[in-house]
Amino acid sequence: MKIQTAIKPESIEKCFDVLQTLRPHLVKSNFISLIEGMITRGYHLVFIEENNQAIACAGFRYTEHLHWGKLIYIDDLSTLPAHRGKGYASLLLNFIEDLAKEKKLNSIHLDSGTVPARYDAHRLYLKKGFNISSFHFALDIKQK
Repeated sequence: MKIQTAIKPESIEKCFDVLQTLRPHLVKSNFISLIEGMITRGYHLVFIEENNQAIACAGFRYTEHLHWGKLIYIDDLSTLPAHRGKGYASLLLNFIEDLAKEKKLNSIHLDSGTVPARYDAHRLYLKKGFNISSFHFALDIKQK
């Protein structure tokens, strides 16, 4: 199974359905320009495809923090529902772990929602050696 990087509009577009599964608010009409803008700010999008369709993808960035040092932060990790349980997310996590080791980074981080729909993902993260290391707090700032 080959992991590819989505850089060109055609490969970015292939990832829309997979990412919309995780992020239902995404709109196809601006998806390519959104991802292209994020790429200019350090976002990397990788995917696995079958029959010319992306079935799993991961979006991540390299970052540095005073507390953790240099690391990879995974923003998005998703598999189309019909392809779950076949090891694709695990392959993407292995790929990202190999990148982190190659670049001699300290760790890989991600946040995951705490709703029951995410429990299978949580089991995968724990199986892959991730630990629940903190609570994530967010303050929504709404423009009126």
